[in-house]
Amino acid sequence: MDRERLLDMEERIKPVRRVAMGILAVSLLAAGPWIGWWTLLPLAAAAGFFAIADARLERSERPEYNMFAAWVGSEVMIAAAVALTGGPATATLSWLAIPIVTLSARFSLRGVLIGVGIAVVLLLAVAFGTHAQAVLDDPPLLTAPLALILATAVLSTALMRSDVQHRSEAVIDPLTGMLNRKALENRASELSQQSAVTNQPVGVIVGDLDNFKAINDEHGHPAGDAVLTDVAYMLRKQLRAFDLAYRIGGEEFLILVPGSDARDCVALAELLRRTVDACTFGDGAELTISFGISASVAGDRFDYERVFAAADDALYEAKSMGRNRVRCAELIERPSGSASAKAQAPRAATSVAS
Repeated sequence: MDRERLLDMEERIKPVRRVAMGILAVSLLAAGPWIGWWTLLPLAAAAGFFAIADARLERSERPEYNMFAAWVGSEVMIAAAVALTGGPATATLSWLAIPIVTLSARFSLRGVLIGVGIAVVLLLAVAFGTHAQAVLDDPPLLTAPLALILATAVLSTALMRSDVQHRSEAVIDPLTGMLNRKALENRASELSQQSAVTNQPVGVIVGDLDNFKAINDEHGHPAGDAVLTDVAYMLRKQLRAFDLAYRIGGEEFLILVPGSDARDCVALAELLRRTVDACTFGDGAELTISFGISASVAGDRFDYERVFAAADDALYEAKSMGRNRVRCAELIERPSGSASAKAQAPRAATSVAS
């Protein structure tokens, strides 16, 4: 959920950030005759940091690190621009509070605290490094922007925590803590747009617990709920940072795998199948899971409905073939020469049995 929020908020913040950068640039341009034009260079560098981070966001296993590094780079560049304009002798020292607004929108409380600490250190460095005597003679030059940074962090964090709580209730499955269909709908739409730009494939893995009704019948519904929670945890634990897992039905799960083709998805699904098969749940209950897989083709726009339908068909085949297996619908084999075979190409089938 933290990564989902990071990706979601980054898309929302991106256009606003450009506007904010533009406002700062206009301000520096207007002050150019008095403070010089070179102050625009650090601001341009800050914009460059975010451009690089945005380009690597989907491909990174730890996107939060990329975005935080870009955030730190932008804060450092703003500090450099403030130092070039005169430090505490000018009103621009308060600009260090601007990036603080975006911290709580994308990062955990730990990230917010680290970011605020970095901003305070940069504030002190600029104030005492450029005009220490002015600060000593007039302490409010330092205390006023310091108070602004801290107040902005406190208020924005409180507001964001409230927003996250309400949004989580809308997109999080309360039993397993997994994302739900509403979150899936939003993410699938985003991946469709992104795939048109990146030309990377997107895989869909659909999993369904085998004979789950027997767990409820033999051990009771509370035990069944506990099993679902445990399975959800196991699945998430095996995923990469940029793979997202959803609960889309009673005992049915779906995983979106950006940047992965069918072969990669088969390997991942087989790992998940073995993980569930090797575990014992609750009072000694044993459980297996079946998976159906499909993926878009590199270079094609990701069509979620089509890929999901193929993966769902493959899951049905996995069930009909005996369960506890992985079935990949990429070229489902049909009788040679039949109209059905021609209509279905190119869809292939691979099967990995237990």
